[in-house]
Amino acid sequence: MLIGITLLSFVMIHIAPGSPADLLIQMNPKASPEAKARLRAYYGLDKPVYIQYLHWLKSIAVFDFGQSFSPDGRKVADKILDRMPVTILLNVLSMVLIIVVALPLGVLSSVYQRSLLDKFFTVFVFLGFAWPSFWLALLLMMLFGVKLGWLPISGLKSFNYESLSPLAMLIDYAKHLILPVLVSAFGGLAGMSRYVRSSMLEVIRQDYIRTARAKGLAEGSVIYGHALRNALLPIITILGLSVPGLIGGSVIFETIFSIPGMGQLFWESAMSRDYPVIMGMLVIGALLTLIGNLIADLSYALADPRIRVK
Repeated sequence: MLIGITLLSFVMIHIAPGSPADLLIQMNPKASPEAKARLRAYYGLDKPVYIQYLHWLKSIAVFDFGQSFSPDGRKVADKILDRMPVTILLNVLSMVLIIVVALPLGVLSSVYQRSLLDKFFTVFVFLGFAWPSFWLALLLMMLFGVKLGWLPISGLKSFNYESLSPLAMLIDYAKHLILPVLVSAFGGLAGMSRYVRSSMLEVIRQDYIRTARAKGLAEGSVIYGHALRNALLPIITILGLSVPGLIGGSVIFETIFSIPGMGQLFWESAMSRDYPVIMGMLVIGALLTLIGNLIADLSYALADPRIRVK
């Protein structure tokens, strides 16, 4: 499956209009067709696509992502590793926020179905689905950054970061993370709470839930000890598949907030037709998708004892 994903990705980025050689030639009106041909040969773009893919696949087999087409000529792995910690931190914080907030919201909406609380959460979910993340990011930047001046709107550190005390450094870093994490988590939080509500509504109608209540168990034990645990199976699948989606979504808010992460690197590489970096990022996304599926399958056994028995 990984080979199939990389093959499709490789072909698609090569049939897209433009190439690294074209972009460099456009910046120099005096460049001759011979110069363009030499650039294509230098980057190995003069060979058929399937030959290029086989060479790339041979390098990937020994964990060599190649060198970037950018002027710095750095190794792709080094460029990605430099940006990876920031993106991982942002997405881990977003995932934690989604889980901590969405689970209680979904449970409350299902327990108090059709109540005023459920209607309020439903409106919140619709707003989360309807608002584009880039538009929400701009609104939050204008409100909290420009008008109120409470939070910074770009980067991860202030200009005077190095002169701050350790505690002030931590506070400054946290302030820079608030808006990106909120924007990253907002859409996922709305969707996850709706999935939890739907799954819980299906479970609490089951016979064993009525039996648990008939035995006199406390409502909290019925909801959280019996219903929620059985409602987690579809949620686990969604969480496993949402990991690569969060990294892919980081392209938007990392670009808007000028955060030096993998999302911003992917955007810059796509605009400059830096094929090795693009493929390196796509391979990571594909691996995360497959690993997310595997983690979701293994987590089923933790949530449902019946699967362990099988």
